[in-house]
Amino acid sequence: MNPVPSTPFYEASGNEVSLFEHAWKNRLPVLIKGPTGVGKTRFVAHMAARLGLPLHTVACHDDLTAADLVGRHLIGDGSTYWSDGPLTRAVREGGICYLDEVVEARKDTTVVIHPLADHRRILPIDRTGELLHAPASFMLVVSYNPGYQNFLKGMKPSTRQRFVALRFGFPDAARERAILRAETGCTETTAGRLVELGRSLRALKDVDLEEVAGTRLLVYAAILIGDGLDPVEACRAALVESLTDDVEVAAALHEVVLASFAR
Repeated sequence: MNPVPSTPFYEASGNEVSLFEHAWKNRLPVLIKGPTGVGKTRFVAHMAARLGLPLHTVACHDDLTAADLVGRHLIGDGSTYWSDGPLTRAVREGGICYLDEVVEARKDTTVVIHPLADHRRILPIDRTGELLHAPASFMLVVSYNPGYQNFLKGMKPSTRQRFVALRFGFPDAARERAILRAETGCTETTAGRLVELGRSLRALKDVDLEEVAGTRLLVYAAILIGDGLDPVEACRAALVESLTDDVEVAAALHEVVLASFAR
């Protein structure tokens, strides 16, 4: 069984902690939706530690299959043996299985998710003939970014409606400053300027960005600044170059950085 870590820092914005606890207590799966870098993964890690549960996190991608989640037969020492996947381990242990950016996974993954995400709470393992019944402590949690998905990678209503849903957004200025200070130990002045910069970058209308600056990137910038790197260079590395490969867009973002730290 995976060791339960100490509780990671998480700054709540509303009633998400209470809602998650109620969902777990009543054996309901949870869907978390929101943009990149707003704390979805940190929140799940926080809640797993808070509830004292092992956590199995899967970063979903285009090649992720149902077998990657459930498990497969492997060859070793001249024989074959069964190896549980992260979803199966979470069910056996009674922990949390967190599928990050679940819509990126191949469509056959829904075959194994659906019976765990409704009243049945079962995991059939066809290759071994097992039928696992999830214990009361097991919880399925998935996340995705609605603003980044396209038609081919949207979550089907038949899947989405099996979950209790939480919507995450960018934190307000006071909460984001508190997050930066708690995560990095930076000064109030540095936190204030970075938060103001983040809000300015998110408000840009004429710049073509696939994603805007999340709190995670502001944390990275604060860490670099705290280690003695020039603030403008820190923001270029942690924010500007992370947000775009386009030279002209990067130049426009850099101007925003200069305006924020020129005072």
